[in-house]
Amino acid sequence: MAAPACSTPRRRLPAALALLLLAAACDDSPQQAAGGPPPAPQVDVAKPVVKNIVEDDEFIGRFEAVDRVEIRSRVDGYLDKIHFTDGQIVKQGDLLFTIDQRPFQTKVQQAEAAVNAAQAVLTFAKDDLDRAVQLASRGNIPQQTVDERRQSYQVAEAQLASAQSQLVGAKLDLEYTEIRAPIGGRIDEKLISIGNLVKANDTLLTTIVSQDPIYFYFDIDERSYLAYARDARSRGDTLQEGAGALPVTVRLVDNREAPRQGVLDFSQNVLDQGTGTMRVRAVMKNDDGVLQPGLFGRINVPGSLPYKGVLIPDEAIAADQERRIVYVVGADNKVTAKVIRPGPRIDGYRVVRDGLTGDETIVINGLMRVRPGIVVAPQLVELPPTRE
Repeated sequence: MAAPACSTPRRRLPAALALLLLAAACDDSPQQAAGGPPPAPQVDVAKPVVKNIVEDDEFIGRFEAVDRVEIRSRVDGYLDKIHFTDGQIVKQGDLLFTIDQRPFQTKVQQAEAAVNAAQAVLTFAKDDLDRAVQLASRGNIPQQTVDERRQSYQVAEAQLASAQSQLVGAKLDLEYTEIRAPIGGRIDEKLISIGNLVKANDTLLTTIVSQDPIYFYFDIDERSYLAYARDARSRGDTLQEGAGALPVTVRLVDNREAPRQGVLDFSQNVLDQGTGTMRVRAVMKNDDGVLQPGLFGRINVPGSLPYKGVLIPDEAIAADQERRIVYVVGADNKVTAKVIRPGPRIDGYRVVRDGLTGDETIVINGLMRVRPGIVVAPQLVELPPTRE
């Protein structure tokens, strides 16, 4: 009697292992029997995104207020009242502090009295001069008397002018007892309490920083400066003149706030010899008050003129030692490797500065299953113009 085509081993084996060995021995699939190749791996492929782009350079910087004012008194006196809450938003002209006004009101009254007295003296001198002129015309008094009375009148005029100027000064000092906000913005805490002596131009009372617009300062290296200068000259502009008024985008460090748009409006006229960098400034709106002086941010500055760029996803790039490569699928579905030179990220993609023309079909998913020379089963995917 013939032995069966598939038989179990004579040695007793565990039931599960015996079943697995029996199934393997009895596998009579045509591909296994013929020793054929495994099926082609399935991968996602796509055409690179080709569109006009401008490369961005990213720098770290800090926000600073456009205006910052230290509030000090212009007159000596004791602090009488405080009219603001620490940290509040104030408008230009808002009353902040009041110095005790009583001594200054007294000086105003004294100056007013001096003006009235000088006015009376001037009126008498004017009448006396008019009488002397009439008498001299009839020959009743000598001309010298007329000249003396004219001199008295002129002295009285000067005394009145002096008294009036003192009155103006006294009123100005009284006005200075009310310390008002020279700019609008956010005020700091009060640095002195009511009842303390305030010295003119010395005692710091508080500070105010403006809110809208706001500056963003950052430093660029010498190589970036030269590149920006070349681009500026090609536009008929220079980097020094208003920093080229280039549009920029600024993001906060946590990336939770919407990016802010601004323009470059200033650059220093020399490079720092110690660091080889140049300080550049951007200005932007801050009408919601989110941006505060002292915050850090990242600014993206256009680093090139517009050109047609090739963009691919980051996950389509593989590493081959120190090189970066992408896998290109040909018309026969065979894979070849191409070395590329990647650039910055734009619109969610990686810029390819060299190595691709944009007409290729590249593998974007399944890179672990491919290698140069193998045939794949491609699934074509269309990449959107932008992605997050």
